[in-house]
Amino acid sequence: MDPAQDPPYPVSVVPLLVVMGVTGSGKTTVGAALGRRLRVPFADADDFHSETSIAKMSAGIPLDDDDRLPWLRAIGAWLAEHTATGGVVSCSALKRGYRDVLRSAAPSASFVHLDGDIEVVRRRVADRPGHFMPASLVASQFETLEPLQPDEHGTVLDFDRPVDELVEAYLAAAPPHPARSRPAPPIDPRPDPETPADPRE
Repeated sequence: MDPAQDPPYPVSVVPLLVVMGVTGSGKTTVGAALGRRLRVPFADADDFHSETSIAKMSAGIPLDDDDRLPWLRAIGAWLAEHTATGGVVSCSALKRGYRDVLRSAAPSASFVHLDGDIEVVRRRVADRPGHFMPASLVASQFETLEPLQPDEHGTVLDFDRPVDELVEAYLAAAPPHPARSRPAPPIDPRPDPETPADPRE
């Protein structure tokens, strides 16, 4: 099945989605497929990273929350700009605090969490040489991951499935989108200075 050839999925309001998960979970591939199927723009959060942040990750140095905050705010701004037209963005969004930053800019956003086994991710990351996220950071991503909470609009899907199946599974399980509202004040996800941060994506 070619998602680009299928009719758009009927929804009561335009979808505004964040496809989240650890590195290697297929966020970009699935997000792009969802964008095509829903006929809305797609953006890859990797494109919002600064050159400095990419250099740090390429060297195996995890980002801290000071690095992440402008990145998250830029993604949130993209979501806010597409609230009326709809859009899909891939973004790790591993922590509740990171998702809160995105929701502060785009309260109607829903999350699609691509979840699954760490060994599948290890194999995938090992098979994509040249990507700035090294395999050495895979374990830290799973340690950092905070699953969606009951009060968060979203869907959890097993990433070890074909892309077409994941798209159909989202369409079948998509939760109602919350009503549009004005963006809330920005949220700073940085921890208390006395609390050690777990900054890894």
